[in-house]
Amino acid sequence: MLTSKQRAYLRSKANTLNVITQIGKEGVSRQLIAQIDGALRAHELIKLHVLENSGLEAREACDELCAAVHADGVQCIGRKIVIFRQNPEKSAFELPR
Repeated sequence: MLTSKQRAYLRSKANTLNVITQIGKEGVSRQLIAQIDGALRAHELIKLHVLENSGLEAREACDELCAAVHADGVQCIGRKIVIFRQNPEKSAFELPR
């Protein structure tokens, strides 16, 4: 669980990130979960875009993905989602306390 300071720090870092992938009409599928899991292992902080034809709201997709990959939702604005999962071996982010 992230604190509000940690969330603010991660939001500032995610501001310059490009969208890694999009959630389309298939919604949250096993293939998408595997792709997101790999991206979180490599980058820790990722940004996603939920397409209008997905049938999901951004908050629903964020909650579903976070539960599937054991991550924390950092931000959900409009159709953009930012997700974070810290790598226990080597973290690129020094989170504030």
